[in-house]
Amino acid sequence: MDTELARTFLAVVAGGSFIDAARKLHVTQSTVSSRMQRLEETLGAALFARSKSGVVLTPAGRQFQPHAALLTRTVEQAREEIGVVSGFRATLTVGGRLGLWEDLLTRWMAEFRALAPDVAVRAVVGFDADLMQDLVDGKISMCVVFTPQAHPGLVIEPLPEARLVLASTHADASAQPTADYVYVDWGPDFFAQHSLAFPDYAGASLSSNIGWLALQYVLAHGGTAYFPERMLHAYESTGRLFRIAAAPSFRLPAYLCFPANHESQPLAVALETIRRVASHQTCCPAP
Repeated sequence: MDTELARTFLAVVAGGSFIDAARKLHVTQSTVSSRMQRLEETLGAALFARSKSGVVLTPAGRQFQPHAALLTRTVEQAREEIGVVSGFRATLTVGGRLGLWEDLLTRWMAEFRALAPDVAVRAVVGFDADLMQDLVDGKISMCVVFTPQAHPGLVIEPLPEARLVLASTHADASAQPTADYVYVDWGPDFFAQHSLAFPDYAGASLSSNIGWLALQYVLAHGGTAYFPERMLHAYESTGRLFRIAAAPSFRLPAYLCFPANHESQPLAVALETIRRVASHQTCCPAP
């Protein structure tokens, strides 16, 4: 079905008349009438009944309305996800966990945009399973996750590991989880390492699966939590956070996932750039 017909149908429903729909769509009333006639012929049912105030939906029209909305929404989403932005030669859609966008992917994006200013970037935040499925479905070009899932046709490449360290707003904080401890869910690897290091840990009064949220809470209200080293430099230099050296540190692996058989030059540049940024951040932390 021509999505223009569905879009015109929804404009008539919203305006209550062919005249209002024509004004909204910047077409003539006869064009709206012609489109609705074609739509009714395609569906084999009358969708509108005329009234003194304009038109009202028939039972068939009411049944078709949610389908028309879904059809137009799906097409608009597809245009947004795979379409090339005007003025750019390509669009790259990149997914990642919020904890990875907080620093690693933000730094990558700045470098990539400098190298490929004619490529538009669409940044997507999500959870690992959803991002992997989006990659399989072709909705995103690549993703960086903590817990990848193997799929035929995908490459899963480990990036240089980051390190999680215990940080607190108090310089003399305990190396063990205490009452002000905020548990951040950095994925199953972290959970396993955390359980071995703190076998008597019974749970925190506050936990979050979003590192940025935990960081903002700790900075605003005080407390202790595990964060990637690379997130702490600015706060340590200003005395807002203190690294607890006596506490165990944990590794935080991340994985770069992308299609095995791709011929995209922008994607090739993006992959090489993120490898370089990840390696640099692990070996040479920002001041």
